[in-house]
Amino acid sequence: MTTPHPSLQLTTEVAEALADGRPVVALESTIISHGMPYPRNVEMALEVEQIIRDGGAVPATIAVLDGIPRIGLTRDELETLATHPDVAKVSLRDLPYVIARKEHGATTVASTMRLAALAGIRVFVTGGLGGVHRGAETSFDISADLTELGQTDVAVVSAGVKSILDIGLTLESLETLGVPVVVVGSDEFPSFYSRESGHTAPMRVDSAQDLAAMMQAKWSLGLAGGIAVTNPVPVEDEIPAEEISGLIDQAVAECAERGIHGKDITPFLLGRIVELSGGASLETNIALVRHNARLGAALAVAYQALV
Repeated sequence: MTTPHPSLQLTTEVAEALADGRPVVALESTIISHGMPYPRNVEMALEVEQIIRDGGAVPATIAVLDGIPRIGLTRDELETLATHPDVAKVSLRDLPYVIARKEHGATTVASTMRLAALAGIRVFVTGGLGGVHRGAETSFDISADLTELGQTDVAVVSAGVKSILDIGLTLESLETLGVPVVVVGSDEFPSFYSRESGHTAPMRVDSAQDLAAMMQAKWSLGLAGGIAVTNPVPVEDEIPAEEISGLIDQAVAECAERGIHGKDITPFLLGRIVELSGGASLETNIALVRHNARLGAALAVAYQALV
């Protein structure tokens, strides 16, 4: 068992679960502060935590509050993240700054991975992965999620790379970084809102037990880095690729026209796609997070049974 880093503040529920060797699932907080409108964000966060409990694991939503990295949040702390006007979007590079200034921060995939690993948590559920942005050949805009997957021992369950990104280049980058990309129950890599992307699944498994065996095999060999576990959105909740692609192209064009860049790109694009889709993309986003939470809980239980 990994002893949690002393700079972290764990809830009693999470601390006891880790000490007892029970399965724990990490959750990010950017989706709460920057990904969904209030009060849907709090409702979604509480529902996802309950799905994980119902699946036999303990949820640990991760954030920075008053400069302290928190592993597990109370209802009041979730409300603070969802409503406070000055919650920073915190990737890995931002952690020292926000902690030193004793500010509030919502963690991205990259920073949630690192804090989860420091706490001794091996499974993390999110909506979608960051990756290589469209036009990265000139902007060099590549998410820190990818480099973090290349070095931190956490399995990240997502519905694929966010479809606002260049999926092909993201998959190439993950291969270069030595990150196993495995799709659950499909031979095609999904595109977040849709089950199809036009890209073949690099690897396929059909059960949480097989995924847990991959985790054990990788880390028992001393192969550092995470596993990108890709869980396609359920058929009944997807927005077909041919329907969503035009909206994404329009949002990307508007983003470029407005000169939006860096960490502001993803929140703008996701918000604009919600508007353009008449709210349909938000419903799909919530549905896929629920779906990922069910798999994440099953994976944490399966992995804990092996170690």
